[in-house]
Amino acid sequence: MEVHSLPVNYLPVIFQMIVALAFVVVTMFFTHKLGPTRKTKDKLTTFESGIEVIGNARTPISIKYFLVAILFVLFDVEVIFMYPWAVNFKDLGQQGMIEMFIFMGTLLLGFIYVIKKGALDWD
Repeated sequence: MEVHSLPVNYLPVIFQMIVALAFVVVTMFFTHKLGPTRKTKDKLTTFESGIEVIGNARTPISIKYFLVAILFVLFDVEVIFMYPWAVNFKDLGQQGMIEMFIFMGTLLLGFIYVIKKGALDWD
């Protein structure tokens, strides 16, 4: 049985996108027109996590902060790849198990490399 994809089949999706966009536009319009517009010195100051800004925004930051963040994202994404494997574990059989061991071994080698390079040392 062939399934034909016609443009009329996409009408519900297009309608939902139009409704969502209209909601955003109408909400933004009414909040800006009806809401209070008192501009005070405190409201116009730069604000970062409840802490007053001290110094220039362009002060150098240690690259280790960014390296740890990138490594966290990298290993987090790698763990996400394990979910489909876990769901289909029985169907994949022994070959799937071997492939996952290779995948986890590669991850472990990368992690050992990062530790040996001292990328996670904060000193």
